[in-house]
Amino acid sequence: MFDLDAYLSRQGERIHASLDRLVPPETEEPSVIHRSMRYSLFAGGKRVRPILAIAAAEALGCESDAVLAPASALEMVHTYSLIHDDLPALDNDDLRRGRPTNHKVFGDAMAILAGDALLTLAFQALAQSALDAPQRLALVEELSVASGTVRGMIGGQVEDLEGEHKTPSAELLDKIHRAKTGALLRASVRFGSISAGHLSASPAYESLSHYGESIGLAFQIVDDLLDIESTPEQLGKTPGKDAAQNKITFPAVYGAGTSRHMAEEHLAAAHAALQPFGERAAALGAIANLIVHRNS
Repeated sequence: MFDLDAYLSRQGERIHASLDRLVPPETEEPSVIHRSMRYSLFAGGKRVRPILAIAAAEALGCESDAVLAPASALEMVHTYSLIHDDLPALDNDDLRRGRPTNHKVFGDAMAILAGDALLTLAFQALAQSALDAPQRLALVEELSVASGTVRGMIGGQVEDLEGEHKTPSAELLDKIHRAKTGALLRASVRFGSISAGHLSASPAYESLSHYGESIGLAFQIVDDLLDIESTPEQLGKTPGKDAAQNKITFPAVYGAGTSRHMAEEHLAAAHAALQPFGERAAALGAIANLIVHRNS
């Protein structure tokens, strides 16, 4: 049986070491910005996105350390988005991963700059990675689109903010979360495909894309459920924020029971997308299960 805990621990250590190499030390001037970046980057997150990139590359027979820099770039972008999401102008949250949010420690201005710096450094990491030039270019394009305004993370965030003043609908909900959450998760497995030499339009790239889309929606459904069911200690952040801010969520549109069923359906679709890879995709299958059945 696949040992997911051991796998996550091993890959987490590799990613931690890679990020530590890529991000300037706290002693590097201007030191305050590097302390702020590292405060959030090394706050103990699950590293789902970089681990997905590594697992996808492994499913295609690639276990090279060359995947680590692109995988680390994904974590930088994800962390930047969390720092900015927590700001008073957006979610106005005091807790992230069980401790005070970046702006509570370093102030709003430095938190904004720390997010900007992580985003910038992510593209530097891609440009300087050991992969071939066509792969680096494909990764830059993938990350730009996934984190951008047209069906990407920022566009989804905009739709989410504007959705607070709209009547909840299934169509708007799907549009928001395919972009806000799903795009970067899909990009994560595509990163693995590209790093393994399988660029867009290849069968492997397409199968992994379907997997990424399925777990992206499942991830958000479970996040929405946890927001109404968990304590601050379980969640690592303040629960109940979605309802307080009139967010369009899966439980609000479908109810908790139907939302759970939908998450399981997306999980089944994710497993179906992995069938061409056989046992090589054991890690991806186990991660999909974890995403749907997690409690934090």
